[in-house]
Amino acid sequence: MIRFGQVTRKFGSLVAVDRLDLEVADGEIFGLVGPDGAGKTTSLRMLCGLIDPTEGSVTVNGLEVKQHADEVKDQLGYMAQRFGLYGDLSVEENMDFYADLFGIVGEQRSQLKGELLEMTRMAPFRDRAAAKLSGGMKQKLALMCTLLHRPKILVLDEPTNGVDPVSRRDFWTILYRLAKEGMTVLVTTAYLDEAERCDRVGLMHRGRIIQLDTPQRLRDDFAPYTFSIRSDRGREIRGWLHGQPDVLSAEPAGALLHLYMQQPGVAAGSIEQRLHAAGFGDAEVKPIVPALEDLFIARIRQQERHERN
Repeated sequence: MIRFGQVTRKFGSLVAVDRLDLEVADGEIFGLVGPDGAGKTTSLRMLCGLIDPTEGSVTVNGLEVKQHADEVKDQLGYMAQRFGLYGDLSVEENMDFYADLFGIVGEQRSQLKGELLEMTRMAPFRDRAAAKLSGGMKQKLALMCTLLHRPKILVLDEPTNGVDPVSRRDFWTILYRLAKEGMTVLVTTAYLDEAERCDRVGLMHRGRIIQLDTPQRLRDDFAPYTFSIRSDRGREIRGWLHGQPDVLSAEPAGALLHLYMQQPGVAAGSIEQRLHAAGFGDAEVKPIVPALEDLFIARIRQQERHERN
C-alpha cells in the first residue's frame, strides 16, 4: 500500500532521510520510531506530497506521489503533530468545516459525523468548544476530521504526544478498529510501549531504518544480548563496563542497570564473575527479556559506535 524506494531527502548539506527502503502492507499498522531529528516527519511529508524526495520515489497504492499528487491525497488522511483545529469552534463545527473542505455534504455528512462521534465517544461533547477540550479529546477531534473523507491510509505523526495514558489507550483502541476494518495505518511515535502495539516496527536513526520487524521478533532476536545488574554501586559498575570491549552499553533502568553485550551467547554467570573479580562483589547479573526500549537504545549505541569507527 505504501512504498519508499531508495528515498533520500536533503536540505542543503543536511541529509534528513537517507536511502529509505520501506513497504507497508494493506491493512497493516506500521510504527516508525526514532529520536527527534531521525527523519520520521520528513518521511511522512514526502508520503503526503508536501515535499518531494531529492532522490528515489514514493508510491501509494501503486501511484507515484509526485506524478499523481491529487489522486494520492484523496486516499490519505494525514494528522500532523499540530493539527489545525479552531479553538473557538465547537467539536461539530470543526467537523463541518473539514467536511466542507472535503466536499462532503447532505446525508453522507450526517452519517459520517454520527459514526465518528460514536466511535470516539465524543458525541456528548459535540457542542463544546475545541479550546476547552482535554488533550486527549483534541486528538480524537483531529482524528475525526482526518477521517471524514474515508481515506484508505491513515498517516499519524506522533498523535498521542503529551496525551494522558488513558486517552492514549482509547486512541489506540480506535486505531485497532480502523485497521480491522481494512485501513492501513502508518504512525510515528515517541512512546515505545505504543510501538509494541504495531504489527511491525521500523527503528529510524539519522535518516535510516536500522532495524525492522515485528515487535516480538525484534525482542526475541535481541534477548541473548541483554542482562540486568543489581548493585548498590551501579554508577561505578556502569563506568567500568563502558571500558570493556565486549560491552555495547550499560544504561540505568530504575534501581537496575541494563547491560547490552556486543555478541550473543555470553552467560550471566561469567559476567557476574568478571564484576566480582573487578571488586564489585555484590553485583547480581540475570538475563532478561528485552523491551523495545532496550533494543532501541542498544541499536542506537551500536550504530553510533560503527559510525565512529
